Amino acid sequence: MAHSIVGNDNVPALSLVDVVRTYGPVRAVDGVSFDVAAGEFVALLGPNGAGKSTLFQLLSGLFTADSGVIRVMGHDMGRDPVPALASLGIVFQQPTLDLELTVSHNLRFHAGLHGIPRAEANTRIARELQRLGLADVANKKTATLSGGNRRRVELARALLHDPKILLMDEATVGLDPASRADLRALLLALRKERGVAVLWATHLCEEVDEADRVVLLDKGKKLRDCTPAELMASTGKPSIEAAFLALTGGNRAAA
Repeated sequence: MAHSIVGNDNVPALSLVDVVRTYGPVRAVDGVSFDVAAGEFVALLGPNGAGKSTLFQLLSGLFTADSGVIRVMGHDMGRDPVPALASLGIVFQQPTLDLELTVSHNLRFHAGLHGIPRAEANTRIARELQRLGLADVANKKTATLSGGNRRRVELARALLHDPKILLMDEATVGLDPASRADLRALLLALRKERGVAVLWATHLCEEVDEADRVVLLDKGKKLRDCTPAELMASTGKPSIEAAFLALTGGNRAAA
């Protein structure tokens, strides 16, 4: 049973075994298996339509897999979803902040959903805003913030309940290059500081060069699970983008 293994330090933060999700005749996720260890930064790389968003919908509990097993900190997502979801922090591709509320009110609302007492919530909110360089905008309406700072607020919100794994679903969409690099640097630092695992979904090859591993997805199937250097070596290509294009049959990295 899942409960008997959760305390084991060897249990991956996230584990997928032969996960399948179909939509009619389309196998959007086709027998995908991989693990993410505590403190590991894994990039889920694939062209648009590869199945990344469907996979994240399964990981976040929005949909259930047709078959296979997803475990978060040893908890089976299908059989024991509450503790599994409690261990996740999620930043979705589409912004989900209430733009009419202040930054602090957005975060307090989320803390309430997780049952965090008000005093503890205020302490955690102050900590995360300070860590992410947002302390000076705590009382500003979210609508007044730049795109990069809104993403930082969403990251702060995802961290409030001290998750063991962060799911970042195309989190840099709509951001300028500097903000994209800044957000990625924050995540790389956080995984070292807190031992939090990160699964970073992207279609941009330049966002995976510092990942511990790259899981390459195309047409619902896992094509590779290796380091960025191994990805290039396995294809004999001089860059991640060239390897990506070779393995996905010419799908454009920025399509």
